[in-house]
Amino acid sequence: MNFILILTIGLSVFVMWRLMNIVQLTSRLSGENEEEEQNRDNKVNGILLMAFMVIGLLLVVYMTVRYSEFMLPKAATEHGEETDLLLWWNFGVIGIVFFITQIALFYFGYKYRFNKSRRAFFYHENHKLEIWWTVIPTIVLAALIVTGLNSWNKMTQSDHDDGMKIQVYSYQFAFIARYAGPDNVLGKSSYLLISDTNPLGIDYDDPAAADDIMTRGNEMRLPVGIPIDMDCNSRDVIHSVYFPHLRTQMNAVPGMTTNFYFKPTITTAEMREIEQDENFDYVLLCNKVCGVAHYTMNMKLVIDEPDDFRTWLKEQKPVMDGVETAENSEEESEPDEQMAAM
Repeated sequence: MNFILILTIGLSVFVMWRLMNIVQLTSRLSGENEEEEQNRDNKVNGILLMAFMVIGLLLVVYMTVRYSEFMLPKAATEHGEETDLLLWWNFGVIGIVFFITQIALFYFGYKYRFNKSRRAFFYHENHKLEIWWTVIPTIVLAALIVTGLNSWNKMTQSDHDDGMKIQVYSYQFAFIARYAGPDNVLGKSSYLLISDTNPLGIDYDDPAAADDIMTRGNEMRLPVGIPIDMDCNSRDVIHSVYFPHLRTQMNAVPGMTTNFYFKPTITTAEMREIEQDENFDYVLLCNKVCGVAHYTMNMKLVIDEPDDFRTWLKEQKPVMDGVETAENSEEESEPDEQMAAM
């Protein structure tokens, strides 16, 4: 089979070589001027180049409009509307530069195709032109960067005392959500305290942990219109706390706490009406490739009215419910097992 394939390729190359010889011989016998033929070919190639440019740019516009339906829906947070606007400004700047450069590139290829009677002009320097193409991009990029940093600082470095304190704890391959109680302070935790009955490693001796609430099951909820001050932690490798519809993403890094601040603005029920999809759900994802089961790492998110959220939160069990079980488990374990656990 390989011999036949090699033989076919070799014969194809040989046939093409012979065809090229025939074309050259025909040109000589017909008495055509080689220079005129080359100019004609260059003109045809230049026209085809311009046609390719027009078709390509039209396809870019068509594909952008055609597949816009697959983009994320309206942002469901205050900062999400701001970041979406910033993203569209970036798209606008990039789009303008893209069209200008592509049109110039193809047009110059057409206009300055080879011509024996024309010579290239050596343009040594133009300080005015160099200043313009340095200053203008600098101003545009500086404006985009400063605006983006301002938005980022508001989400990560502002005073978050008014936010409801929540922890999202990541591990291979799931999330756990912990809500601060009425004191709005999360109890201390340590990886040294992690066990089967204490997956977050919560320090039960910390009074602030007494009213903390940990979700059971693969679902977390947030109240609409209430600021959320979210801490992100990881037990093993780098994960990402990513709420695509909330335009919220923060890496969860082992050994440190990262933070994000946002305010939900659209409930799940309202978004279902906007999307005209009764099966729509917000989702929490990990978009870091964190292991073999990374694709399964997700959690359903429900955004409720504040009253409905409070009713749901009261149904969740405080983290302290597992203290007695943990203590009994330690008392029943053998001394050697306890030392091994340490």
